Amino acid sequence: MTPREQTEQIEIATLCEEAMLSIRTKGRRIPAPKCPIRTEFQKDRDRIIHSNSFRRLKHKTQVYLNPTGDHYRTRLTHTLEVSQIARTIARALRLNEDLAEAIALGHDLGHTPFGHAGEAILNELCPYGFKHYLQSVRVIDYIENSGAGLNLTFEVRNGIACHTNQMACTREGYIVRLADRIAYINHDIDDSIRAGIIQEKQLPAFPIQILGKTKSERITTVVSSIINNGAFEIKMDSMVQKAQDELHAWMYEKVYKDPVAKAEEGKAKLLIEKLYGYFHKSPDKLPPYYRGTIERFSKEQAVCDYIAGMTDGYAINLYKELYVPKGWSK
Repeated sequence: MTPREQTEQIEIATLCEEAMLSIRTKGRRIPAPKCPIRTEFQKDRDRIIHSNSFRRLKHKTQVYLNPTGDHYRTRLTHTLEVSQIARTIARALRLNEDLAEAIALGHDLGHTPFGHAGEAILNELCPYGFKHYLQSVRVIDYIENSGAGLNLTFEVRNGIACHTNQMACTREGYIVRLADRIAYINHDIDDSIRAGIIQEKQLPAFPIQILGKTKSERITTVVSSIINNGAFEIKMDSMVQKAQDELHAWMYEKVYKDPVAKAEEGKAKLLIEKLYGYFHKSPDKLPPYYRGTIERFSKEQAVCDYIAGMTDGYAINLYKELYVPKGWSK
């Protein structure tokens, strides 16, 4: 047997009945030869990691726009934390860890510069609307590899598309949805304390009593609750879920809507609005690939795809180039 076939047999022998076996995938949009070494989901994971979109996540905002400190999360470090939590849960429940990892690593590939502020303004500007989880699917289907896409399996694409507010077709996909929220609530608390937006002593009493005082304790409590519930229905027990929901609601009011934390978002939205208007009026200024997609999709979609793929720094520098006067030189 090839290494891939050996791994497939190990999956059959060791994973639980609810797991998605790699040999049972619904396959790819374009049929492709099997790898002799990696399973289909392992191949998807590697395609995501080696993509341009994945590398650009290191320069995209998570919560705090362009922070000066070295220890604030970026969209890439968030993605890695989601992957770690999803893999831990999947392994403990004997679900397919490779599938959970691939979905987690790809779940934010379509996220805009400037975090959810960028997403919100593109949703207003684009006539088709804009959701980062659907844009992630566009990235892997139509944008990566100069338009050829990554040609990922149905299960990975479905998990990415459903990671925010829909039910994935696999339990591994639903694990990523939970892992995403577990990760961002807790690392956003960590970053917000570092930024001086909140103090640890301000955290609400009931969630802290149930979940734990530290980031590590809270993640362990929630992950353990999911694992203890079993693989048949992926969920937390009612008390932990209540504490998690209350902590999320508190963070929404104290951090995600905080005027200090969000002080620069108005500028970020204006920047994206100006870039969108510029390229919508002058689509000939788009890079060659995006110009080529206008006929296939539309001018509006091409402009949206280009801007959504930018890093924070690239968008800022492009705005300066287009709208900020340069000093004269001979």
